[in-house]
Amino acid sequence: MLVLHILQGPDRGKKFELPVDEPQLIGRSSESLALTDGTVSRRHAELTPDDGRWYLRDLDSSNGTFINGERIARDPVELSPGDQIRCGSTLVLFAIAPDDERVTLVRVVGPSEMDVTVEQRLDANEESMILAEPDPVKAAMDHLRVIYELTALTGSMIDPEALLNRVMDLIFQEFKPDRGFILLKRDVDDPHSRFDPVVVRYKVRPKTTDEGHIPISQTIIQHTLNEGTGILSTNAMTDKRFRSGDSVREYGIRSAICVPIRTAQRIFGVISIDSSLAQFTFTQSQLRLLNAVGQHAGLALTNAALVDSKMQTERLATIGQTVAWLSHSIKNILQGLRGGADAVEMALERGDFTLAREGWPILARNLDRIYGLTQNMLAYSKHRELDLELTPIGPLMEELAQLVQPQCDRKRVGLLLDLAEDMPPIPIDGNAIHQAVMNLLGNALDAAPAKTGVVTLRTRFLAESHEAQIAVSDNGPGISPERHAELFEAFRSTKGQRGTGLGLAVTRKIVEEHGGRIEVRSEPKQGATFIITLPSDRVVLDSGDTRLPRPLPSAEGDDEL
Repeated sequence: MLVLHILQGPDRGKKFELPVDEPQLIGRSSESLALTDGTVSRRHAELTPDDGRWYLRDLDSSNGTFINGERIARDPVELSPGDQIRCGSTLVLFAIAPDDERVTLVRVVGPSEMDVTVEQRLDANEESMILAEPDPVKAAMDHLRVIYELTALTGSMIDPEALLNRVMDLIFQEFKPDRGFILLKRDVDDPHSRFDPVVVRYKVRPKTTDEGHIPISQTIIQHTLNEGTGILSTNAMTDKRFRSGDSVREYGIRSAICVPIRTAQRIFGVISIDSSLAQFTFTQSQLRLLNAVGQHAGLALTNAALVDSKMQTERLATIGQTVAWLSHSIKNILQGLRGGADAVEMALERGDFTLAREGWPILARNLDRIYGLTQNMLAYSKHRELDLELTPIGPLMEELAQLVQPQCDRKRVGLLLDLAEDMPPIPIDGNAIHQAVMNLLGNALDAAPAKTGVVTLRTRFLAESHEAQIAVSDNGPGISPERHAELFEAFRSTKGQRGTGLGLAVTRKIVEEHGGRIEVRSEPKQGATFIITLPSDRVVLDSGDTRLPRPLPSAEGDDEL
């Protein structure tokens, strides 16, 4: 006995026994093989017997007739047991049934013997919905491409809102819905938490829809949440699950897909897309794809939450470390201030100006330290636009030398100037470079030994590469090569309690903002040289607006200083 077994579609599970010698019509208006699938035409296809063989032909249906995935025309095609026939969204198996299954079949009879109750009937003027031709290979390749794009997307973004907007871009590109939205729970751990719309997208924004008014079917959303799985409605307006939904009727939603954004442990929200076209419906394959999109989005949100938690932890740890470093540095400076103030106060009480002269340098030195620390803190923590002007380097270096000369005299350290005479004015922010070089001079002065120390401030102009160099050298104990990389990290200091760990970090920040670079050349017991290289051909367009015409050459091989 030959039977038709419906595997997919609204009539799933039904079986029809085929008579021996009577042609059978497949369609919604058929009296023999009647289907309730809205994507099937009223007269869709015809089965014709011929000497024990069965042939199938299409009757110019809207969505076509397919045998094992290949579309057929009006010419009859012979069927073999095991063939799969697709009409619209209904998949039928043409098979031979064992004798003991005959009692379970729906027997096909004539009109006078009709004993089947029709639960739903479509109006005669309602055409079937138009489906895309189901090409399994192409669909699989398209779905694989979407998953690849989604994996790359979710792996490269950690901002939830930006991520979900890009996900919706991908959904509109692939599914082409009329509307789409993403809802997220306010509290993912609360099963009764409210949902907030984070992404709302229209193919064309309706003129009658007020700004901010979102056409969300609460009925469809609630059904998805209750079931915990994605749902597809090929005609939501007549779907028993959603008949009570006001927004379904108001917006004429005919086909809708709604899937949860979830992981195995929690549901973050839902993704919903819908269409109001009378001759369009989403497919089971698209439901599975959007369900995979929801799962990827859930994993991405979980990853973003973990990254945010880690960043918060690291941020708190960094703040704690920063506060500890600054508190330690400020405490040492305050102790120096207190010692100098006590000496000056005692001298004033005694009228001893000799003692006052001894105490005042201590007070002044620590005032300079607290001022320098404050300036470095501001420079390191705050971004500011550079005020570039063509500035002669020589006078700026001479001014710096005058400022540090008293400190050199107190420590009895020599200060040498070796300034290039051919140095043209270069575009810099004078105040910023002043601070950067002053930090280097202060470090060099601290490193130089008392009485025998020498600090050298040197400039050079590299005409071939259009660069200016400023170098600060000392004859101190030097720095081992393995420590060079960490010198410019914030809160790394080789001065012990006298250092704040901000000077070199600020200097590097200022130099890089100028489009330059800084390097250190040092070996143990051979002193240290810090070299600042700045572009001399940087075009000054306006205050705070600069342009670098070409990349700076690498630091390798620069032996001019």
